[in-house]
Amino acid sequence: MAQIPIKEFAAALDLTLLEDSGREYIEIDTTEVTRPGLQLAGFFDYFPHNRVQVFGNVERAYLEKMPREQQQIAFDRLFEYDIPCAVASCKFTPSEEMLSSARRHGRIVLKSKTQVTSKVEHNLINYLSDKLAPCISMHGVFMDVYGVGVLITGVSGIGKSETALELVKRGHRLVADDAVLIKRVNENRLVGEPPAMLRHLMEIRGVGIINVEHMYGVGAVISHKSVDMVVQLEAWQENKQYDRLGDESDTIDILGVTVPKLFIPVRPGRNLAIIIEVAARNTRLKSMGYSALDELKQRTDIK
Repeated sequence: MAQIPIKEFAAALDLTLLEDSGREYIEIDTTEVTRPGLQLAGFFDYFPHNRVQVFGNVERAYLEKMPREQQQIAFDRLFEYDIPCAVASCKFTPSEEMLSSARRHGRIVLKSKTQVTSKVEHNLINYLSDKLAPCISMHGVFMDVYGVGVLITGVSGIGKSETALELVKRGHRLVADDAVLIKRVNENRLVGEPPAMLRHLMEIRGVGIINVEHMYGVGAVISHKSVDMVVQLEAWQENKQYDRLGDESDTIDILGVTVPKLFIPVRPGRNLAIIIEVAARNTRLKSMGYSALDELKQRTDIK
């Protein structure tokens, strides 16, 4: 269940608030919307009253054939159900019967000035999908490197922010530093963004807090990005065998989505920014079906 401020909801979807019934929030638990044409006709079996109710041209045409007294009865029966809100498209003008009934039953009514019904439904589903998406916060730095969303993790002081700063200097874009909010927007896609308080800010030990947008320009930051891979930085361990051929594939589960994961050992002399650039390029090549290891194996077989 999400509680969305009515003013925020209306502003995000370009809607005009006609009746709030003294409420400040819209409470909703689903991304789906519905058209209440059957309910206006009196059929309430299987009525999905937990969805946003969208009124369009069909509902308008049906109501115009009803006497005002019957319209009042129809709206009273509809608004007896605890619906999140009613949204009218540009083709539907809520009548006084509708607004007075909404007021009596404590319902919220909004209207679009310019959007047709299909556009209203599309925008509602996209907006609610974002608002109701499962979300967690992860410690790390999130970068857009060659179009690949790279989440850099590791213990504090390992060099995550310094590596990200070098990547910014090399023309890549910062999404978030220190804390990353990750949402699952569908069954196999994650999107990361910064908390509002930390947007465009980065902490560099010995220097302090810097604003990457102000220091490097608007092209150095991005508001959100899909999470395509995780790179974990760890202190070099002499007795540990690290992957040298790329034939060992590790993954991490985030909100039920499997994401490729690389372990990169850190020690003096290693340019982590360049290594992450190579890892991002290699991930893109693999997604296109190319593997350098497979090519090496083919060359070995030929010889």
